[in-house]
Amino acid sequence: MRSITPTATVEQAHLTLVSSLRAQGFSVQPAGARAQPGTTFLVAQGESMTVPARTVILGSAGREVIPFRDGQPARIAYGHADAAVGNAFARALVGGPALPTAADPESLALLALAERVAQADITVLVNGPTGTGKEVLARTIHLNSSRRDGPFVAINCAALPETMLEAMLFGHQKGAFTGASSGGEGFFRAADGGTLLLDEIAEMPLNLQAKLLRVLQEREVVPIGATMPQPVDVRVIACANRDLQAEVAAGRFRADLYYRLSVFPLTTKALADRPQDIPALAATMILRHAGNRPTVPWPSDAAIATLVAHDWPGNVRELENVIQRALLFAGGDTIEAGHIVFDRPVAPRIAAGPAPSVGAAANEDATLGQVVQLSEFAAIRETLAACGGSRVETARRLGISERTLRYRLARAREQGDDLVAASTGRAISA
Repeated sequence: MRSITPTATVEQAHLTLVSSLRAQGFSVQPAGARAQPGTTFLVAQGESMTVPARTVILGSAGREVIPFRDGQPARIAYGHADAAVGNAFARALVGGPALPTAADPESLALLALAERVAQADITVLVNGPTGTGKEVLARTIHLNSSRRDGPFVAINCAALPETMLEAMLFGHQKGAFTGASSGGEGFFRAADGGTLLLDEIAEMPLNLQAKLLRVLQEREVVPIGATMPQPVDVRVIACANRDLQAEVAAGRFRADLYYRLSVFPLTTKALADRPQDIPALAATMILRHAGNRPTVPWPSDAAIATLVAHDWPGNVRELENVIQRALLFAGGDTIEAGHIVFDRPVAPRIAAGPAPSVGAAANEDATLGQVVQLSEFAAIRETLAACGGSRVETARRLGISERTLRYRLARAREQGDDLVAASTGRAISA
């Protein structure tokens, strides 16, 4: 277990910080106790240090963040008014890049629940919108489990070629198919003894869902071209940004696989629904991307207020983009509200009908990519309506694969445009 040793002065002046670190799984050791390996020491300005390279010096005046460098201690100073950002900087310094960032009570409760789930070697299903930290939660489960020393293998089911997905998951023997000049162990065997994260599990084809179900039930894989199964010892964590129960009802996901995966479901919330996480995440990302600056820029109150007021359609990924831009624009030691530049606005929904002409859409604020995307979404919407919501027929008429159509529908949903609801008013049929 990670541990910290705060001095009495730090415990009194930074009680909220110490309490939040305890809530995130840190063991708080009393000053003078024998330090565990990896213990981080928290001392006040002017107090003596035992191990400088593992010491964070906390001050109570001004705004300053200096990360660990060349065996020197990290330093941070902030007053009560800056506690939301200051505590986040301090947590990032103490925990390092592997520590999940959370300050909202619901997020802290979710992380605590994930750490409890990690102790039981069961399959976990993580639901939530794209970019809300599902993989971070999966890594937290892995690192707090008995499998922490084993591999953590993360794959995106939507990103793998459909024709190769089976071989990449379960492995294959040499000569099993055209082009198989050598054998491959597959992701399941690569993750043996550890954790396998199956992201965007809803995109897995139905025929492979049946094979995945058997692997989960029997704990063995049969590589393509092989006749004998091979045992695997893998914990599976599946992630989905769509409601799998709705997918089951629509016939696009196997009910038996859903119940096999959903032994313990967890759900991440959209960033806009957990505003207390925004200052904490911003501080963590500033520290991550500040590079070799001698002093890490501190976000002003106006900058934080600007971030909190945004609706974050791109969730945490969008926030990271915004923070990297702000660091580019901020030349001094403060990030001001004027340095906060958001991603382009969400593409507006357009009514079913003829696709907008380039001349009509290409105003001074539009880019060629936006024009093409709006036209593409309109074409899909119209074809879905004409096909009565059939995915198969829509893909055939548009001259694309069903998999490509799923990509386009998912991209539209991420940008706030539900093409299915707009065109049919119901779920797409298989």
